[in-house]
Amino acid sequence: MGALVLHAVPSLTDGEPLRERPFSSFTGQRRLIEPAMKDLASEQLNRYRTTPNLLTLLRICMAPFLVAAILEHRYAISLGLFVCAGLTDALDGLLARLLKQRTMLGQYLDPVADKLLLSTLFVVLMIQGLIPMRVTVLVFGRDVGILVVAALLYAATGRREFNPSIFGKANTLAQLAAVAAVLLHQLTPVHWVVVFRMVALDATIGLTIASGLHYAWVAARRVGSQPANGHPNK
Repeated sequence: MGALVLHAVPSLTDGEPLRERPFSSFTGQRRLIEPAMKDLASEQLNRYRTTPNLLTLLRICMAPFLVAAILEHRYAISLGLFVCAGLTDALDGLLARLLKQRTMLGQYLDPVADKLLLSTLFVVLMIQGLIPMRVTVLVFGRDVGILVVAALLYAATGRREFNPSIFGKANTLAQLAAVAAVLLHQLTPVHWVVVFRMVALDATIGLTIASGLHYAWVAARRVGSQPANGHPNK
């Protein structure tokens, strides 16, 4: 019996205990998994913390304050806020290129911020009687039409990209100029401001129609080049 006991004891004490092996293995895996999860969470969070995306979010947050200033007829404050919003729009694109911080979130968020701000301002200024109804209807009709065409294009071809054309960029610039001219006209209705307001609104009307037709033409070409089997024609 003594020999049996002495032989059994070393089998339990030599090396690592049996119960510790699974625990140590789990601890090692946990040490490998936790840093990887932290790095993934940090990477996803950094997408929101990039400087261009923060500027875009700031532009979205400025929209309600800008609307409130217009409704309270504080046109000097509203013009100042609108200029700040325009600067953030220019800076976020510039910094995205210089700092190489282009993200998929930013590509979708930036045009959404622009449309949200401009569309809201056109409606508010129309309600205040500062912008003709036909201009606001054209701006909204074009944006809704582009959304519908983009949805049809995605359904037909599976393509999500719908990059802005030169007409679209020019139209956005004209809309920015129109809003700035309307707000400035409320502060100083001098002759050159009156002319600037009229030219900006006319340019907005013309470019809204031109860019809308161009988007429709591009979408029709893409759908026409996509056969039923889902592969583009050559």
